[in-house]
Amino acid sequence: MTHKGPSEERWFGLSLMEQLANVGCDIDRAIRWKNKDNIVYSDDALSRAFNLLFLTIKDPKNRKRLKEVVRIKELLIDYFMDKNVYFSTDEMWHKYFLDYNYMAALEKGR
Repeated sequence: MTHKGPSEERWFGLSLMEQLANVGCDIDRAIRWKNKDNIVYSDDALSRAFNLLFLTIKDPKNRKRLKEVVRIKELLIDYFMDKNVYFSTDEMWHKYFLDYNYMAALEKGR
């Protein structure tokens, strides 16, 4: 399954909160599919999340926040593809990205 992601122009037009909220949606999907033992769909969602993270890292406005975003990427790689040495959990990732959804909604005045 292939999913065409947003263009750089469109992605760079989003705030960092909106960008990370969108990453979080795909991380939630990856976790849900992983828990249903559907590795193909889980990997697709994870791939979309990493593509969005790479765009977020590339976004010039995020230069001063790169340490945090790169750390997120590192922890996600550890959780999904390595030994989970940081003891991340599904619930921890859900809560982490839920905060970005909340902050993005506040930015938009919702």
